[in-house]
Amino acid sequence: MVDLVLSRPPRRCLPEIKNNVLDSKSETMVDAQGCLFTQFFRSFDQNSGPFHKYILAYVLLSRNGQILKKLIESMCRELYRSGLHLIGQKKKYPAVKTQSGSDYKGQSSEDSILPGLHDDIALDCLAWARRSDYPSLACLSKRFNLLIGSGYLYKLRRQLGIIEHWVYLACSLMPWEAFDPDRQRWMRLPRMPCDECFSYADKESLAVGTQLLVFGRELTGSSGEIAIVAGGSNKNGHVLKCAELYNSELGTWETLPDMNLPRKMCSGFFMDEKFYVIGGMSSHTDSLTCGEEYNLETRMWKRIQNMYPGGNRATQSPPLVAVVNNQLYAADQAINVVKKYDKVNNTWNVIKPLPVRADSYNGWGLAFKACGDKLLVIGGHRGPQGEVIVLHSWCPEEGNTGPEWDVLAVRERAGAFVYNCAIMGC
Repeated sequence: MVDLVLSRPPRRCLPEIKNNVLDSKSETMVDAQGCLFTQFFRSFDQNSGPFHKYILAYVLLSRNGQILKKLIESMCRELYRSGLHLIGQKKKYPAVKTQSGSDYKGQSSEDSILPGLHDDIALDCLAWARRSDYPSLACLSKRFNLLIGSGYLYKLRRQLGIIEHWVYLACSLMPWEAFDPDRQRWMRLPRMPCDECFSYADKESLAVGTQLLVFGRELTGSSGEIAIVAGGSNKNGHVLKCAELYNSELGTWETLPDMNLPRKMCSGFFMDEKFYVIGGMSSHTDSLTCGEEYNLETRMWKRIQNMYPGGNRATQSPPLVAVVNNQLYAADQAINVVKKYDKVNNTWNVIKPLPVRADSYNGWGLAFKACGDKLLVIGGHRGPQGEVIVLHSWCPEEGNTGPEWDVLAVRERAGAFVYNCAIMGC
């Protein structure tokens, strides 16, 4: 992706608007937000079209309809006072002169993202829009299409600390789809360009930054814009102990030091700013109960004895593990429970039953993932209306006595087996 080079003049009003519009939930502050937004709205040049004003209000409203309800009311009053309407406008408005210092890459004022606004303010507003609305925004104009396609807004979202967690799924009767939990919206992904051999091979998936990687099964884990891929086996069946680091920002691979032991059918994760591997097998018959810790600063591996007691058999899936708020959880495939790892004592404690049976296929066809501050368990269910995929969620912060698993979504006609699942937060 080509990054956009932006001229970002000093902000004068944006910090105040952000703090008041997005952080406060009190009724008094909402009234203040209406006044601020009215002033902000009037800062547009008088020749600005209502469409641009509507876009700005829509972007803000899409983040939190409850907090910003009065802002849209204020905008509508301004529009009616001006005798303008949001829908059905065909009048073309002349180019608007933007304020000094607001030119975007030195372009003329008519090329501004939102005429009448500094481009840096307009970009910050667009960064707060929902990701699921980006395709619609890209259809508004060539300018918006270029901006959305460049990927710059995703980098800006990271700078502003804006994160939306999406679930990416591939099931037995459903090709790759993305699910937005907040909006309960499913979106079909483009068909993956691959040959028949890759289509039917065993694959693993990983979300790294804004990229979804799909590759042959190996030990994987991701953190932000980097991922570590290690272990697995080569085409001759030889179990490997090599490791590589992928940087999604640079699109580069870096060879890391080898692990202490060769592993396949194992799992990896980031915790405490370090990378860990647990479980797996060192050969076709030998199961591993130890784990390994990789320090990204010292570039050294450390072996941890009995980190995954019991190991896993050749017929079992790799360990089903997830890290939520820097705490490690695992789904026990044999007894259908969730366990939490005790870092101090190097032990596992049962905390909750699973909402689905993991022992039916020895852990295969089930996804156990971290999604923000929640655990997700995604599995198939056969009911009167056929096979469906059910997404269950639970927040560990609520404790063992908290609510049972919530049904986040049900996807019909998707089959009953989850082939691949990845969680992307951006």
